[in-house]
Amino acid sequence: MTDERLRRWISSLLASPGLTAIRDPEEAWRVHVEQSLSALPVVSGLEGPIVDVGSGGGAPGIALASGLPDRDVTLLEASARKAAFLEEVSADFQNVRVVRGRAEEQPLEEFGVAVAKALAPPPVALEWCLPLVRVGGAALLFVGPSADAAQVAAVAERLGGGLPEPHSGFLVVPKVAPTPPGFPRRPG
Repeated sequence: MTDERLRRWISSLLASPGLTAIRDPEEAWRVHVEQSLSALPVVSGLEGPIVDVGSGGGAPGIALASGLPDRDVTLLEASARKAAFLEEVSADFQNVRVVRGRAEEQPLEEFGVAVAKALAPPPVALEWCLPLVRVGGAALLFVGPSADAAQVAAVAERLGGGLPEPHSGFLVVPKVAPTPPGFPRRPG
């Protein structure tokens, strides 16, 4: 059975200029809902609250919140316009909160899982995500087929992460040690 809240979210997403380049509702469902939910088995196996870093239009955070109603999900977004959109569409989800801000402004090691989709190149996205995760958790980065796992592994080592675990459509980087001071670095 389909969660009608997700249908309303996709409809709002398509009706809001600048949040997705996708115009076709079926393609939007595939990319924003089905791809996001492909991570559900991995995320459900990790404990603690979830943060969607650079949430944008809400993927993957909103879909994960639907699939994991007993888990707290934070949608972290720096853009005021996008954060306002997220506030509106997440009102249907009791387990979602929206935080307007940047990763480097957030408390470190507060979350069990950090997820990112279309945020930045994978090594950069990992630098923004992994410091927010406590030891024993993981960062999950949605990536394309050309993602360089070796580059991600080099960044993970500097941040207290283990070897990236490839899955279909995403990499999982376990947090094995505390992130050293100075990360994530401020932009510029």
